[in-house]
Amino acid sequence: MKLKSLIKYVVNSASYGILLAVMLLLLVPELRENNATLWNIFQVNPKTQPALSYAKAVQAAAPAVVNIYSEEIQNNPSYVRSQRKSTRLGSGVIMDSNGYLLTNYHVVQNANLINVLLQNGQQYHAELIGFDIYTDLAVLKVNAQNLPVIPQNKTQQSLAGDVVLAIGNPLNLGQTITQGIISATGRIGLSNTSYLQFLQMDAAINKGNSGGALVNTNGVLVGINSRQFTEINPQLNDIQGIFFAVPYQLAYKVMQQIIENGRVIRGWLGIVSDHYNQTAKGFTISGIEPNGPADIAGLKVGDVVYQIGETQIESTNHALDIVAETTPDTTLVFKVYRNNESLSIPVKILEKRGL
Repeated sequence: MKLKSLIKYVVNSASYGILLAVMLLLLVPELRENNATLWNIFQVNPKTQPALSYAKAVQAAAPAVVNIYSEEIQNNPSYVRSQRKSTRLGSGVIMDSNGYLLTNYHVVQNANLINVLLQNGQQYHAELIGFDIYTDLAVLKVNAQNLPVIPQNKTQQSLAGDVVLAIGNPLNLGQTITQGIISATGRIGLSNTSYLQFLQMDAAINKGNSGGALVNTNGVLVGINSRQFTEINPQLNDIQGIFFAVPYQLAYKVMQQIIENGRVIRGWLGIVSDHYNQTAKGFTISGIEPNGPADIAGLKVGDVVYQIGETQIESTNHALDIVAETTPDTTLVFKVYRNNESLSIPVKILEKRGL
């Protein structure tokens, strides 16, 4: 019992001691100032959460986004000596250290002179290497080295809901950042021929933003900004929050083909299809262009194509992308269902010509 009483006495004494120390710290401010560490034991200091910021992403990507000024000399047929200079404003993205840039074709269309202005004030004349009407992309080349290059990820996949930043030079106000989310994702195959199949987002794109960079919150390029959605119906002229960008992977494919070939070469099949047969896992041919590759090979309306080469067909767009990215004059074996019979039909893919 003596040991138990002793322990009880020690505990009570310690409790009284701690209580006394706290009272002294509360009553004598000087003790708190000289013993800050001890005082902090009793003081609650909630941690301040850092403010959400995309500054690091902007710092990584913005130096590689340039201002583009293209000039077109227009002659007046009524007056031999009368000429008018038209200047078009846009943005561009430095894609590699060799001086290749991506922008929109409509920014440099018919331009006699193209000037590129970097964010550090350096200015260069640019050469138009080539363009692609279907995606409204153009590749420019400047004679410079050690240029800042936009961060890229070849396996980049964008999803609806991703936060994105649009970087460009709207209305020549200087480099500006707008923020939004991806509203809908676009296709990345070369059969992509419609703005409605691009990335859709609500980060604002104004005149001068075209050709600029769309990046994620890490500053990695996810698309090339294109333009705002427009509607012919005059009653819908107040549309807001619908803007488009060419997906990065598609833009990269287009750029590589233009650099290598001076233009984009697409394979062509010459069919129309608006139905995917879930049971047969293939697309149904609803129309065939006369004297096109499909017609020459013997494909028929109503055929269900379920395999091209060694690839099983996942959707109609998947099949069209396979064809578009096939080198012309290549023969592919199409496996089709016709009247409940499976057939293998060789088809020689030809080149799809421009608009």
